[in-house]
Amino acid sequence: MALILGIDPGSRITGFGLVSAHGSRQEYVASGCIRTAIKASLAEKLVEIFAGVTEIIQQYGPDELAIEKVFMAKSADSALKLGQARGAAIVAGASLGLAVFEYEARKIKQAVVGTGAADKSQVQHMVQTLLKLPGQPQQDAADALAIALCHINTQQSLARVAGANSFRRGRMVNLGADSKP
Repeated sequence: MALILGIDPGSRITGFGLVSAHGSRQEYVASGCIRTAIKASLAEKLVEIFAGVTEIIQQYGPDELAIEKVFMAKSADSALKLGQARGAAIVAGASLGLAVFEYEARKIKQAVVGTGAADKSQVQHMVQTLLKLPGQPQQDAADALAIALCHINTQQSLARVAGANSFRRGRMVNLGADSKP
């Protein structure tokens, strides 16, 4: 079993979601948002994000952290603030010994919804469906859960590919140490 912490970074609202993976089965653990004070300086907001992510890690003990990569925002200033919020979350995870994985927004949407052009409501709906939640999670929390799901699916796919050393007649064949190609 692996417990994955997904982070959807933001300087005002940072979403988090925890999903456990039991083989091919994923199970919801927790989700929510770290909301920074509106009138706080950027430095104060970054401290709040760092402290919030640190507290979540200490409370739940995840095995890995998955986070959304920076994308080009509406303005350079927005992109810089987003990057700094990401940095605070990454440092919180790395300082507590977690491996950190990064995913592009399009890849996350593709993994959860099936299209990289999905909108936020589609992501919310699919996260609710995939994790069998009784209600729709808040937008930032849903994005964080989607990041965790994307990471789990990516790691499982990589594990399957690593176990298959060759292709034979259009299908993957696992070649053990005693097998010949």
